[in-house]
Amino acid sequence: MKITLDISKLVEEGKLTPAEAERLKTLASHDTGSLGINILVGFGVVAVAGGLGALVPNVFTAFIIGGAIFALGLALTFSRAQQWWLLAQMCTVLGALIFCGAILTYAKGELAALLIVTALLAVGGVIARSGLLISASVLSLGACLGAKAGYWHATYALAIYEPLLTIVLFSALALATYLASHRLRADYERLALMASRTSVLMVNFGFWIGSLWGDRLLLLSNLTRADRPSVVVPDWLFSIGWAVALIAVGVWGVKVNRRWVVNIAAVFGAIHFYTQWFEKLGASPLSVLLGGVLVLAIAFALWKFNKRAAA
Repeated sequence: MKITLDISKLVEEGKLTPAEAERLKTLASHDTGSLGINILVGFGVVAVAGGLGALVPNVFTAFIIGGAIFALGLALTFSRAQQWWLLAQMCTVLGALIFCGAILTYAKGELAALLIVTALLAVGGVIARSGLLISASVLSLGACLGAKAGYWHATYALAIYEPLLTIVLFSALALATYLASHRLRADYERLALMASRTSVLMVNFGFWIGSLWGDRLLLLSNLTRADRPSVVVPDWLFSIGWAVALIAVGVWGVKVNRRWVVNIAAVFGAIHFYTQWFEKLGASPLSVLLGGVLVLAIAFALWKFNKRAAA
């Protein structure tokens, strides 16, 4: 377990003696040196991989480079050498992402390839105990349903074509991984919580898109081969459901002292509020002013809660 301490302040408050402070600083200096070496070697690995990819730019080169770097990361992980832990994480994540990217490029993003990538990222994340890979596997599962994000000049885009299915699937995944975290060892408990939290983000994204455009249930229409969807979930139903879910989850987070849950409920509550506010009222000076006042009130309440929880 890693913790952050303000050594100078603890000494000033008399909670730590100067001798103890010096001993902790000495231990930290050793870790800092190891961290520097790990970062340098990690950049070297990235440079070599990038150079090889530029010299032989094809998908098979990516397969080889990604597999080799991932294998190096696993070898360092299984060696349990604490001083190489950061390098092991860097190689494992980099190798897995390159290898999975090669799979998607070779298969041109087909559903089967996305499912394989999802499984590989999940397995690799568990083996390497990498929260980043676990989160990536959850996002990859969302891509299997058509979720995607994009960027072009000064513009960001988020697309979810199955909002209702996204909400149901990732709500179940968030609950399952959260319950599983109570039965797992510390390292795997962290991974389960990472999967649960990423699933919560996907649930909120599903609500967000649904509250704007509703859900035409395209997957159901394709399965039934209907020219037009027989059932359309209206946007107002998503708006109401999202508000109820955010309030319920926020109250639960306060009761069980889950600060991350309370903060995420507050953040998406503000997003939901602003989305509906400007959709209904438009962007006028008065609406912007009132919206700013309300979000400052929400921020103040959240600050008070975090301060109380920290105390």
